[in-house]
Amino acid sequence: MPAGHGGHAQAGGHDRHAGHGAHGEMFRRRFWISLLFAVPVVGFSHMVAELLGYHLPDFAGVSWIPPVLGTVIFFYGGTPFLTGGWAELRSRRPGMMLLIAMAISVAFLASWVTTLGLGGFELDFWWELALLIVIMLLGHWLEMRALGSASGALDALAAMLPDTADKITDDGTAEVPLSQLSLGDLVLVRAGARVPADGTVTDGRAEADESMITGESKAVTRDIGDTVVAGTVATDSALRVRITAVGEDTALAGIQRMVADAQASSSRAQALADRAAAFLFYFAAITGIVTFTIWALLGNLDEAVVRTITVLVIACPHALGLAIPLVIAISTERAAKAGVLVKDRLSLERMRTVDVVLFDKTGTLTQGRHQVTGVTATTGTSEEHLLALAAAVEADSEHPLARALVAAAHHRVPASEQLTATDFRSLPGRGVRALVDGTEVRVGGPAMLSDLRLPMPEDITAVTRGWVQRGASVLHLAHGERVLGALALEDAIREESRQAIDALHARGVKVAMITGDARQVADTVAADLGIDEVFAEVLPEHKDAKVTELQHRGHKVAMVGDGVNDAPALARADVGVAIGAGTDVAIESAGVVLAANDPRAVLSIIELSHASYRKMWQNLIWATGYNVIAVPLAAGVLAFAGIAISPAIAAVLMSVSTIVVALNAQLLRRLDLDPTHLTRL
Repeated sequence: MPAGHGGHAQAGGHDRHAGHGAHGEMFRRRFWISLLFAVPVVGFSHMVAELLGYHLPDFAGVSWIPPVLGTVIFFYGGTPFLTGGWAELRSRRPGMMLLIAMAISVAFLASWVTTLGLGGFELDFWWELALLIVIMLLGHWLEMRALGSASGALDALAAMLPDTADKITDDGTAEVPLSQLSLGDLVLVRAGARVPADGTVTDGRAEADESMITGESKAVTRDIGDTVVAGTVATDSALRVRITAVGEDTALAGIQRMVADAQASSSRAQALADRAAAFLFYFAAITGIVTFTIWALLGNLDEAVVRTITVLVIACPHALGLAIPLVIAISTERAAKAGVLVKDRLSLERMRTVDVVLFDKTGTLTQGRHQVTGVTATTGTSEEHLLALAAAVEADSEHPLARALVAAAHHRVPASEQLTATDFRSLPGRGVRALVDGTEVRVGGPAMLSDLRLPMPEDITAVTRGWVQRGASVLHLAHGERVLGALALEDAIREESRQAIDALHARGVKVAMITGDARQVADTVAADLGIDEVFAEVLPEHKDAKVTELQHRGHKVAMVGDGVNDAPALARADVGVAIGAGTDVAIESAGVVLAANDPRAVLSIIELSHASYRKMWQNLIWATGYNVIAVPLAAGVLAFAGIAISPAIAAVLMSVSTIVVALNAQLLRRLDLDPTHLTRL
């Protein structure tokens, strides 16, 4: 992939992912080489030979095979733990690496004392030392693989970009690396190809697969004037796209940065895990000292050393070190695939405690654009004909209401009945006029009717009165010297909003709405959706005050919005959730970003919050509980009953605890975050 293109936009994220990969490769290499040396160390061990009932070959130097190869394993395979332990000691932050370093160092020194015949001890731990280091290397390799696999969401996103783009020039098209694309360039996206950078469609119409960005499997139509995102696929037709963002400025690069930051961000549970690791160090160190002292006082120095080493081995908080990072990595990857981009781990954790979701109305619960919601015509005129007349007159207008009329006619009026207008003119503050089949047709509001002094039919007035009361925009159509009817236009409510609110209520979560719209408009939307509380006619600078008001009542508030004026409220809320199509300011102020304009995705956040927090605590309880029980056993408290744990068995048990934690975290991959499924629960 060429340097400088969108796939490499977030260096920090790739550096972290590359870090997991490099560490994983280092542990993998050291594991296999150490395992190769460990086989003869174990095979030529007198203890192993006695246990398995075979005789060691008798040749010069056979007794030096375990110490020599064991020393190689200690310095080669043990170096990551020795350097890590020294770093923890210097920073006065004892943890897992220091515990491992202590265990292998004690075993190494004790074994050499025995090998050299010093002190009369029988502390030959070469085979236990070799197995301990090999198992530790294997555990760390598996951990790095797991974290790297989860962080692979970043590479998966980067892989969504093509290596080259078809740039349109005066001489035709030229295939160029993405690094050579600039703002304003025109590119050709062929059918089945991926969009090379963010842009606006200038020609063509295609069904776009945006699942890698939004998590929505259904293709969406992209037409002239629509925006397209780098990495999405034009499935059935070619498009010409004017580039509006490249490199680090693309939506895909932003998603990669957010995923990487979320995987690296700390959380309360991670802080708790770090404190638990420090606690286990002191717990193991003190237990080790007490163990050695008691067994030494009992006159069994060999057992004192064996028990002390076993305590240090079994107390290694390997499972604890994996408990939180793996859950974080898997949950953020799982969220990203579902179109939920977690910027702040604390926001995801807090989402499980939210009891009020405060939605901004326009562009969040509604589509943010008008659509025709009512048509009424005088006797003798069909609603389809009235709509055809209005669309013909408005066809040349760029006003949002005009586009809504034209779109409605396109869907509701048969092609054979659609009309064409000529001599279009805009009447500022009054509406528009044009000629249809030689007759003047005007479309406008009450001011237009007042100017024309045309009588309003009673049946039309009765209908429009209800429209006005619920806050709809009303346009009248005058054909020649009489009014033929009226049309109501309103900001369309998303069907997904209704499903999201019903599902939130089913989970015991209250729903509030905030808007700058008039009270009657807000109340109409709230009544339609079943919203519990409405804040209407709120000035942009006062939105965050309403969040504070809810918090002062004792609520945990999640704010969902998409505009610049939502940014302070998003920052003030316990959890700020930005709709992905919103502004950069809103997105920067939020802790969670929904890639799609689907309010149902709030349910995905809640579900993921509960599931990931549950997994964190399950892992923490298992990792710490295992140590609290296993360490006393390793110290020999049940030795009188014949229950003793050797250092090698301790290493195996420790690795088993790590496997349990890893498998438990992997269960998050089975979590269903599809909003369409969550709304049916």
